[in-house]
Amino acid sequence: MSATPSAQLLKKVTPGGWAALAWTAGLLFTALLRVRLPGQREADVLVGVVFLRWDGLTMLAVATALALRGCLLLTRRPTAALWFLLSAAVVASTPLGVTAIPFAQYLAVDVALYVIAAARPPREAGRALLAALGVLIGHLVIRLLAGWSVGTTGALAVGLTAAVVWLLGRSEQQSRTYAERSRAQAAEQAVTAERLRIAREMHDTVAHTIGIVALQAGAARRVMETQPQQVSQALTEIETASRETLAGLRRMLGALRTEEPGRPGARPAADETGLPEMPGLAVLDRLAEVTASAGVRVAVHRVGAPRPLPPDIDLSAFRVVQESVTNVVRHSGADSCTVTVDQRDPEALVVTVEDRGAVPGREGDRAAGGSGHGLAGMRERVTLLHGDFAAGPRPGGGFRVTARLPLPTGVTTR
Repeated sequence: MSATPSAQLLKKVTPGGWAALAWTAGLLFTALLRVRLPGQREADVLVGVVFLRWDGLTMLAVATALALRGCLLLTRRPTAALWFLLSAAVVASTPLGVTAIPFAQYLAVDVALYVIAAARPPREAGRALLAALGVLIGHLVIRLLAGWSVGTTGALAVGLTAAVVWLLGRSEQQSRTYAERSRAQAAEQAVTAERLRIAREMHDTVAHTIGIVALQAGAARRVMETQPQQVSQALTEIETASRETLAGLRRMLGALRTEEPGRPGARPAADETGLPEMPGLAVLDRLAEVTASAGVRVAVHRVGAPRPLPPDIDLSAFRVVQESVTNVVRHSGADSCTVTVDQRDPEALVVTVEDRGAVPGREGDRAAGGSGHGLAGMRERVTLLHGDFAAGPRPGGGFRVTARLPLPTGVTTR
């Protein structure tokens, strides 16, 4: 569900803006308490002696200037901003004739405490809370030393509110840290799952090659003396299959050993109904048929003369297309997409999958943008083959995924 316009507008307000609003609200509340409102016999709070005099108004103006300065600094230098706001609270309380710093003058301080607790390191956040509470206590101590009355209960209520706001900010930071750690772990798990899938596919490729070698070797042994020409042909096929598989293993084995798997598990990229056990770009038309049954039309365009590809390149290119098409079905809201297989470059294979974005009537089927872990798996697969991967929005709307896979030289392909 998309955010409402009012929620988006609230997000645009900076922390300094919220602090300025809090200070303004505090001043307005302070003034209203000292005015007899309709329905009241008298004002809730008696006006201080100097509140409406030039010196009282001057102190309120100075306090407001200090508060606005603190609001401007809150995003860049939150600790300095807090001291400006604390000074403003003390100065503004002086002409009010109160026995403790009122809650209304601490509203902006509470906003600053929340910002610091939610965004800054624990030590800095702790010092900010101690400073806020220390100012309250210091104000009471000075009044006691001067022989004046003190509002201990009021100060305790203001301090308790500040502590609660600080705790809410710390909770916000911990929740954000946990969410970021969870996203990082999920992305790492997706990469690990993709590596495990690649390893299983390489195992299947090696097993297939060994089967071919065993069959050809057995056939060559049986006709070794009677049909030497067929023996030569069998040995050639054995050499071709062995070189091809060995080249694919060399390209991937080192990268797969760079780190230990974390939490094993594989996530299937798409429905593979009707696809061969080791698919490649040759079965893209079948993938398009399967995807069409899910309500998304897939147009496959081939550019350049088709040529044989190494099995690992062929399989990886297909997996990128398969995962990209799956993302279109699940997350884009589009009713069609285009797959382009570009083989014009003799040194690389380029595959592109793009859609034009959501169409009316399908927005409700979108899955809130997806987790992005499929992109992490595709990037990992392409990176293992020393290729280039790019994914992002199209200029005219929709999404585009492009993978460029370099073709090894000196390798005979099937």
